[in-house]
Amino acid sequence: MRDLSKYLKFRHLLLIRALADYGTMHAASRALNMTQSTMSKMLADLEAELGTPLFHREPRGMSPTGQGLFAVRFAAQMLGHLDRFTEEFRAQQLGGAGLLVIGAIMGAAPDLVARAVSDMKRHYPLLSVRLMGETSDQILELLENGSVDLAVGRFSAPRYRTIFDFEPLALEPLALVARKGHALSGKRIEGLRALADVPWVLQPALNPTRAVLETAFNEVGLPMPRNQVESVSVFAILHLLQSSDAVALLPLSVVADHIRGGLLEQLLVERLPAVPGFGILTRRDEELGPRTDHFRTFLRRRNAELTSS
Repeated sequence: MRDLSKYLKFRHLLLIRALADYGTMHAASRALNMTQSTMSKMLADLEAELGTPLFHREPRGMSPTGQGLFAVRFAAQMLGHLDRFTEEFRAQQLGGAGLLVIGAIMGAAPDLVARAVSDMKRHYPLLSVRLMGETSDQILELLENGSVDLAVGRFSAPRYRTIFDFEPLALEPLALVARKGHALSGKRIEGLRALADVPWVLQPALNPTRAVLETAFNEVGLPMPRNQVESVSVFAILHLLQSSDAVALLPLSVVADHIRGGLLEQLLVERLPAVPGFGILTRRDEELGPRTDHFRTFLRRRNAELTSS
């Protein structure tokens, strides 16, 4: 096998990503504006050069092999870095100070991230900052493929511990909340067992707060409440709470302003579950750019202020 660094081309990376994204030769070839026969030959030549198949040929499509998954991740990383280079290069051409892209679980750390971004803009007024507020699994995927420079979140899968560095920032206190004047307002609730028949508004199953809530109910021998509404939108959850008798378990940082403003009330419940702390995640063995490193410094400073106040 020849030196792959001299063989692999940009079109090979596009081919691998398109087949992984679309799952069929027909759809992938249309996305890349090439014929199926051309794509099929290109894939066959690539696999012959690598000495291993990258995709399983199945009756209803194609799926990556074990080596294929490795190639798909590599292609996503390289293409992600190229996209970022293109964006930042164009921003600098137009007189800006570049582009900083941050992935953050905004539900856990809205104050921290927002204050650090404000610090960055004061120091670099022409710097373009893009916030990608997603769940931890989504932002770590973006971090892995190079779409974001730095992430504020937590590990969502064991494999990420081998490819990212993690710097702890803070724990994530939770609050059980309901509308002002709720029937449970001001009452001391003796654990989650007393809330089994109360209507709930829940975050999706993969959300860390939802996961610890399910574990907590399971530990007291109870299933999750059946009277529930589920939403991926924190904004929607907050409105549902204000207009119903439902309760919700949410990060305190998300509901603090609503509690202070009298829109929601924190209920007094014993033995509330806790979620793992969040922190700064960066790609291992990759040096941060000066702007990204400066943003990390602002995160550390603002975190120290918030945790000491």
